[in-house]
Amino acid sequence: MNIQEILESRWGYKSFRGEQQKIIEQILQKQSVLAVQPTGFGKSLCFQIPSIVFKGLTLVVSPLIALMKDQVDDALQKNLKVAAIHSGMSRDEREKVLKKLARCELQLLYVTPERFRKDDFWEALSKNTGDKPVELFVIDEAHCISEWGHDFRPDYSRLGEIRKKLGNPCTLALTATATKEVQKDIVEQLQIAAGQVFAAGAFRDNLLLQTVEVYGHDEKVRAFVGIHHQHPGAKIIYFALISTLENFSRDLQKLSIVHSVYHGQLPDNLRRRSQEGYLHDPNGLILATPAFGLGINKSDIRVVVHGEVPSSIEAYYQEVGRAGRDGLAAHGYLLYDADDVAIQMDFLKWSSPEPEFIFRVYSLLEYNMDKVRAGGLDYMRGQLLFYHQRDFRLETALNQLERFGFIEGKDAKTWNCLEYPNGELVDEQLHKKRLVQQQKKLLQMIELTKVPDPSPTIKEYFS
Repeated sequence: MNIQEILESRWGYKSFRGEQQKIIEQILQKQSVLAVQPTGFGKSLCFQIPSIVFKGLTLVVSPLIALMKDQVDDALQKNLKVAAIHSGMSRDEREKVLKKLARCELQLLYVTPERFRKDDFWEALSKNTGDKPVELFVIDEAHCISEWGHDFRPDYSRLGEIRKKLGNPCTLALTATATKEVQKDIVEQLQIAAGQVFAAGAFRDNLLLQTVEVYGHDEKVRAFVGIHHQHPGAKIIYFALISTLENFSRDLQKLSIVHSVYHGQLPDNLRRRSQEGYLHDPNGLILATPAFGLGINKSDIRVVVHGEVPSSIEAYYQEVGRAGRDGLAAHGYLLYDADDVAIQMDFLKWSSPEPEFIFRVYSLLEYNMDKVRAGGLDYMRGQLLFYHQRDFRLETALNQLERFGFIEGKDAKTWNCLEYPNGELVDEQLHKKRLVQQQKKLLQMIELTKVPDPSPTIKEYFS
């Protein structure tokens, strides 16, 4: 069965979109590819079809558990032998998948990059097909590899080494938002030939973008209400801070505007309920932090509103690009309040804790673990002498210590110290360099807010 027949029989489409066919053909010839394609292009098709053709395993690295769940559900509907392994699963569930992997019963497997730190995963991979356990290595959201990208993740920076350990399999790197600088970084780290970069324009012409200048929370709410009544259909409002989201939600409730919310402090079952309800509602409205929307299969979103200024042009366009994936007209509104810039400056500082703070957190765990287990994060905040309710440096530092393998465990009850922090996580010069880079990106985003229609600027930025 050729790829055209697979497309029609499994997906029900008569033809490929954009450069999908060219990308798939290169992959089937075992040529590694970087595909920079707009949101809604159908990037998952570019590795799902090869996973059907290939005899070996297609291994997909994905940054978010919610993203993996959506893509696994979609692949199951296409009758693929697919599974995922992530920290949100029980031990029994993970072991069942590892057994399937070891018995070569999977065509397609999704993992987070942290999974490569686990010996049991490498053991199952080695049993899969011997010396070359992976036929196609896929890196979704590949811009996370680059420290100059808008969403750098330390474990992604190790994927070049992991690719070598896997036997240098054919590799497909996918992203919707990568500048020339970031593209260069990706191809160098993954050793992709320059001629194997498929970079379509990131901007979609059916997206109509507008910046609306507002002053204060009340004016922001009034501006959204006007947008809401002007445009029927599904909408997302993005917020950088959960506290702002919750205040906005309370005001919409007073106005009897039906909506749901999605953010990291909600229990898993409530987040799932919000997401599922929104996916099946053609007129749904959801208030969310930026993690919501990655990979969701909803093509009919008509409006994306930013209630606070994003941290970069890449982040802004990735989020607003979730509207209008069906090709019909869609709108993006940025409600810009100059006071929000200070929030983003704090956000950058707190999302990149200085090495000295990371050392303090580790030492607190190492020498006071009994008290940490009893008092949790509240005890740690008290010892670290900061109480700002928006300051999430502690949570970030703990996540980074766990990601780099210096501690293990997911909460105060299960944390264990493994090794004193070292390397790039606590490199003072590298930390300063990254912070300056993030500040430059925020400045570019602020400059964009001065343009009523930012579309031409975005086109130029990604060209």
